Order: sequence, then C-alpha cells, then structure tokens
Amino acid sequence: MSFQKKGSTKARRKPLSMAKAVTESTSDIVVPADLLNDLRGLIDKAHTRVAVAVNIEITMLNWRLGQRIWREVLDEERGEYGKRIVDALSRQLSSEYGRGFSRANIFHMVRFAQVYSEEEIVHALSRQLSWTHLRTLMYLDGTLQREFYTQMCRVERWSTRTLKDKISSMLYERSALSKKPEKTIRRELERLRSEDQMTPDMVFHDPVILRQLGLADSYSEKDLENAILREIEMFLKEMGADFAFIERQKQIVIDGQDYWIDLLFYHRRLRSLFVIDLKIGRFKAEYKGQMELYLRWLEENEIQEGENEPLGLILCAGKSSEQIRLLKMDRGRMRVAEYITELPPREILEKRLRQAIRTARGYIENEKKKELPDLPAPQSDLSAVQDEAQVGAVRQAGVTE
Repeated sequence: MSFQKKGSTKARRKPLSMAKAVTESTSDIVVPADLLNDLRGLIDKAHTRVAVAVNIEITMLNWRLGQRIWREVLDEERGEYGKRIVDALSRQLSSEYGRGFSRANIFHMVRFAQVYSEEEIVHALSRQLSWTHLRTLMYLDGTLQREFYTQMCRVERWSTRTLKDKISSMLYERSALSKKPEKTIRRELERLRSEDQMTPDMVFHDPVILRQLGLADSYSEKDLENAILREIEMFLKEMGADFAFIERQKQIVIDGQDYWIDLLFYHRRLRSLFVIDLKIGRFKAEYKGQMELYLRWLEENEIQEGENEPLGLILCAGKSSEQIRLLKMDRGRMRVAEYITELPPREILEKRLRQAIRTARGYIENEKKKELPDLPAPQSDLSAVQDEAQVGAVRQAGVTE
C-alpha cells in the first residue's frame, strides 16, 4: 500500500532546490582557516590511525599463518609432501578469500615466522614498518645486518624503495659500525632499538656514493660543492634522513685570518653540528689539523645548550688506510671517507668492503692484545667467515615487490 499523495514528487524536489539556493548564497563565504585546518587535522589523524591498525592486523595475521604452517606442515612434513600441502592450502584460501594467498606469499609468511620468532617483537615492528618493509628485511641472512637495516629504516622512516636502495648500495657494510667487534655492534643496535639512541658510527660511512652529480672528467672543489648543492636532496638521502643543511662556505675568523667551512650541516638525532670538508685529491695528513681547527672553533662559538660536540668528515677522492690508522681518524669525531661518483660492480664493492672490515677488526684485535698481553691467543679466527656472511648476505635477498 502506498501513502504517496498527488504532488508529493514536487514536495520531495523542493529541498534540493533549497540546497542549491543555499549553496549559491554561501559561495562567497570564506571558511575560517583555523576551522578548516583543524578539521583537516582530525581527518588526517583518523586516516593514519586506520592505516596503522590495518597494517598491524595484516602483519600479525601473516605472522600467525606463517608460524602455524611452518610448525604443523613444513616442520613436520619436510620435503615435497609439505610443499604439496602448501599448494593445496594456497588454492583453497585463494578460492575463499581471493588475492594474497598465493604459494609465494604463503612462503613469505613462513619465512617471516622463521626469522622473527617472537610475537612481541613482530607486534612492535608492525606499528612502524609495513608488511612490504618486513618482507624485504626478512630475506637478509646476516642477523646484525638485518637488525641494522630494521632499526635504521624504523628510525629514519625509509620508504620501501629507499630501504632497497640502501641494501643495494651496501650501507651497512660501508658504515663505521660494521667494522666494530660483533659485541659492540650488538650493544649499539640494542640501544638504538630500545632508546632510539644513534651513534656517530651509524652515521659515518665509507665510501660515500655521489651519483647523478653531472661532473665533468676534470673538476675543482668548487665544482664538486656546487654539484652537491644542486643535488642536495640526493646528497642528503645518501648521508641520512636526520641531516639538515645549514650553510655553505661559512666564514670563520681566527687570529685575524679568514677560513671557510665548505659545507655545514646539523644532525638532529645526534644533536651535533656536522662539518664536511671537500678535497678533490687524495687525503693528506695536514687535513686533520685543518678539520680540528674548524671543530674547535665551532665548539667555542656555535654550539647551543644541549648540543653535543661537532663532528667532521673529510670527503676526498682517495685515502691511505695506513695514514688513517696512524692518525687515529678511524674513530672519534673526525673521519675520512672517499667519494665515488658511480657505484662500481657489486663484486668489486663487496671485495673492497670485505677487506676494509677485516683490516679494521684486525687493528682492533691487535690493540686489545697490546692492552692485555698476558691473555692467551684465541684458538681460531672466524672473522673471515663472519665477514663473508655479512657482506655476501645481500646476494641472497632475492626480494620482489
């Protein structure tokens, strides 16, 4: 039964006409900026909370599925039979729930559960890293290497693409941290994980890769400086997310003589001024005194309350590891790094970094022996094996988006 009366259609259309009239009459009204910004803020925050909640649920679901399949199928029924069960599970789940349960994805879930065995850690990571981030990280076989990229990705909020670029360019192996003893690396990464406390060894890396600068075959220090500033976004991406550019050619006066600091940055998380001195040739010993002068001046004249001592990086075209060791510039607040304008073939870069790690750790071991001469020598040396595992682990990543 219908209770519609004649003329009711016209009655229903009237509010639409009224709405149009209201719209036309208020088209010249300006919404208060504060109100609009507040409403936008509420909407954006709600969207962020929803995205975080969805990511947590997806990540935890993948972990629980992977753990269950690993323990009840692949761990008990090894070999081809277990894989056939996974195939059957994939077909069944895909037919019921659609995409996301392919054979490859199920094995991603299993790998996830194998690598990250503690649910509490997975839940914490899921609040800050996406499933795509974690899927990239879990195929790194080196435990320290994986933890470094996990924590740096979390702290600096890398995109998935940036994470893959950092892994591809072997940032961990280039970092000063990788050349420390394993016990030291674990301790510093734990502090980064639990306290968000970064150390200079996580920031300094060698070599520094300066791609896409457009430099000619022959160039000056001024050309290099201009190229870096022209591509400052690329340079900051290479150096790290917490770097902020302050000034170029900063003039300082000491005893009536003028000096110029090539590039001055600030590292927010370290709370330190960061000097970069550019050299187009090989490192020379006198560069250390020049950098030390800059840092001392900044310490006396520029440091604000609550900031730490300034740091310095001499960026040059080449260096002698023996000079660096004798000058003790492989530690402390002054470091030397080579820059390269093109990423070399992976095999060459791996070989070079492997040798650098082995040499640095050898120096540290020798210093320990000098400090403790009565201790017996170790029975075996596994550093070469550990280095091989660290540097070569990226080869096995094999992760696709």
